[in-house]
Amino acid sequence: MGEARQEHGTGERARAALVTTMLLDAASLYFRAFYGVPTSVTTPDGRPINAVRGFLDMTARLVTAHGPDRLVACWDDDWRPAFRVEALPSYKAHRLAPDGGEETPDELGPQVPILVEVLAAAGLARVGAPGYEADDVIGTLATRSRGPVDVVTGDRDLFQLVDDARGVRILYTARGISDLDFVDESAVTAKYGIPGRAYADFAVLRGDPSDGLPGVAGVGAKTAAALIDEFGDLAGIRAAVARTVVPKPPLTAAVLKKLHAAADYLDAAPVVVAVAKDIDLPPVEGPLPRTPADAGALAALAEAHGLRSSLGRLGAALGWPEDVLG
Repeated sequence: MGEARQEHGTGERARAALVTTMLLDAASLYFRAFYGVPTSVTTPDGRPINAVRGFLDMTARLVTAHGPDRLVACWDDDWRPAFRVEALPSYKAHRLAPDGGEETPDELGPQVPILVEVLAAAGLARVGAPGYEADDVIGTLATRSRGPVDVVTGDRDLFQLVDDARGVRILYTARGISDLDFVDESAVTAKYGIPGRAYADFAVLRGDPSDGLPGVAGVGAKTAAALIDEFGDLAGIRAAVARTVVPKPPLTAAVLKKLHAAADYLDAAPVVVAVAKDIDLPPVEGPLPRTPADAGALAALAEAHGLRSSLGRLGAALGWPEDVLG
């Protein structure tokens, strides 16, 4: 996706004249922060605070580098929604903890409520929805937006949201916040050989072990791309499967057999893979706070958790007065 990185400067200048929204895939970022910043980074009383520090530093760098007008931290109120599990029981099953929640490092779990408090005191919007993942919050807010949208995530599932006409792109964190991939429709095409907005159907066919999505057995990325290129989308592929009598590439006899065998999976998987774009959310503006929502609470959190330097960097990015934390 190097071409997208090289060309993004022109796009940034064009977007600067518009009201832009940045949507953070919060769990993706705080997990990245947790693994990217050592647990030796602690609170004054010795508890790990690396994920919170890293998240705040990432946010400061994103705001400084990209200058969004609005920013929303999108939250997993339900990391494994029932409607997706009902459709495909294997969905994220390998990440289940014994208590039924998500398996999370012991040092990370206690930091998430602290991050919630810090975001609230800072005045940064945080939005989740009962029964839905952050992906669905992102999909809905991106669809609602009247201006360009940058989605910051390490999750390829969100590639399905790219939309050049509406200015929706992914800032993909595969190599970190300082070396983002700018993923638009042309970048998806260059990487996978499919139309830019066909990623969801591609993922259904190919599968994604990280989400417990098996894919069609024996159909890899190259075959999935060839099928989409030939028939347009999953519905077109399945229609071709139903009517094909004389197989021919890319719908060979072997591929035809595999797709017939996967019929039940192909019925269920689109519900799991498709990001919801119309969930019930209140109006969300997410303007950048020019001062903290609660400076006293933020100062207390900074003192209790050793966050003064990270909050100082965030405040500088947001244009807060230098003495805002006292």
